[in-house]
Amino acid sequence: MAGIFVFFVFMIPMYGVLIWTYFCPEDSLLWGKRWMYKEEPEISNSAIRFAKVSSLTAIVVLTIIFGVLIFS
Repeated sequence: MAGIFVFFVFMIPMYGVLIWTYFCPEDSLLWGKRWMYKEEPEISNSAIRFAKVSSLTAIVVLTIIFGVLIFS
């Protein structure tokens, strides 16, 4: 029971980052790397699509894992 609670507490920020990555992929891809560029870099559409798909996949997988932990 305590393990599920700890997992849930650690998953809240993870879900936040994944949701942020899905809705603002340009910002999340440049997070911590803006200082390396003089001007705003142009991110390709395929990189944006990859970030959105991977964050959505991670959200689904983490939800399934959490559901299995709760109901087992």
